Amino acid sequence: MPAQGIQLSPKSHIMTYDEIYTVAKKFVDLGVTKIRITGGEPLVRKDVEIVLKKLATLPVELSITTNGVLIDKYIAIFKECNLQKINISIDSLNPTKFNSITRRKDFEKVMNNIQLFTNDPFFKVKLNCVLMKETNDDEIIDFIEYTRYNNLNLRFIEFMPFDGNKWNLDKLVSLETITQMATNHFGNDHIIKLQDAPNDTSKNYQIKGATGSFAVISTVTNPFCDSCNRIRLTANGMLKNCLFSGGETNLLETLRAGGSIEKPINIAVQSKKKVRGGMDTQDKFTSDNLRLNNRSMIAIGG
Repeated sequence: MPAQGIQLSPKSHIMTYDEIYTVAKKFVDLGVTKIRITGGEPLVRKDVEIVLKKLATLPVELSITTNGVLIDKYIAIFKECNLQKINISIDSLNPTKFNSITRRKDFEKVMNNIQLFTNDPFFKVKLNCVLMKETNDDEIIDFIEYTRYNNLNLRFIEFMPFDGNKWNLDKLVSLETITQMATNHFGNDHIIKLQDAPNDTSKNYQIKGATGSFAVISTVTNPFCDSCNRIRLTANGMLKNCLFSGGETNLLETLRAGGSIEKPINIAVQSKKKVRGGMDTQDKFTSDNLRLNNRSMIAIGG
């Protein structure tokens, strides 16, 4: 969370729940089988229950990514909507560091909610941890140890370049670094490589005998673009064909004008770059030209 906070959008700029449903249904008609609600923090939206209930009427697998602060209030609605997959973002297991990163004192609440959901057999919980050198890379082993007795999948995410996040290569903690640290600490014969699911963004591992597992999303050092089948719709109705892409397609404007959104969807999907929104080399990653044309991650949502 930036120190200055974030610029809030006027309500009129944000899709209504009916517009969300209309756009989502078009995607489902075109072949989408999974919908994930993310953010920002999706549960701060006042009509989130209506959004979830409407999306739950579609023939899709419904899931959510959240900061974990409010999820205990939504257990019943999640179950009603058959929303089983919960991704919780947490970048530190240290209360002081957690509060510094999030600028909120919600560490205990989030940890209690993680336990609440992992103890409920209905839910499948993943934790998302963005690693940064000299910020939380000293907690890699602690996070992996957390999977030993907790039924969840912990996912380390390489620090990705977005506008405003002061990204540079020196802050990156790579897939190779993470797996080497795990091997050095636990021993090569105690790290099991798990089978990754088709179109999975992560490379999955497990400590021998552990209840849970851990994974690495290596967007920067080992991209998975050749198998990526994801597309993102922002809260204000902009379609991003890649998380790294600076280009966006305004579906909401077309929808409100009474036009068909199928053609712009097809054009956006077909114009998806082969690798990371065009950042296909290390030089392009370290240059500001491409990544500063993109939104900041906190403003992407979807």
